[in-house]
Amino acid sequence: MNNLELDTPKQTHASDPKLANAWKAKAGRDLTEAEVLAMPEAEYMNDKQLDFFRVTLQRLKDDLLNNAGETTEHLREDTSIVPDPADRATIEEEHALELRTRDRERKLLKKISQSLGRIESGDYGFCDETGEPIGLGRLIARPTATLSLEAQQRRELKQKMFGD
Repeated sequence: MNNLELDTPKQTHASDPKLANAWKAKAGRDLTEAEVLAMPEAEYMNDKQLDFFRVTLQRLKDDLLNNAGETTEHLREDTSIVPDPADRATIEEEHALELRTRDRERKLLKKISQSLGRIESGDYGFCDETGEPIGLGRLIARPTATLSLEAQQRRELKQKMFGD
């Protein structure tokens, strides 16, 4: 199973009558994932869905920024001199791992900011290559997605065949 299959939950809620209309009485920020998935296709990227994704992306951004602050504090705390070379190596390896994680998160923050900009410009939820809807399931799993599942698969196949 590749990452894309894990990335796209099945739309199983569309037939649930309780969920089918629940979204109508709620603000976008108060919707659940199941309620968003149960919305009719004709409502794709309406104001409530955009609000739902805006809040989701902002929450993700806030969490990443909080983690970055904790990393700074953690790295400051562990700067004491450790005489044992094995302990020092362990601490340095932990720091390196934490810094690599933060670097990935920094890149994700950039994607989140771009996604928030796409919401404001009206491009969010539509594939960069084809202009087709990306799909709610994929966006819930990966709110920063800019390609439809098919376009992403084509890109990955091309990368596998020709390298980066």
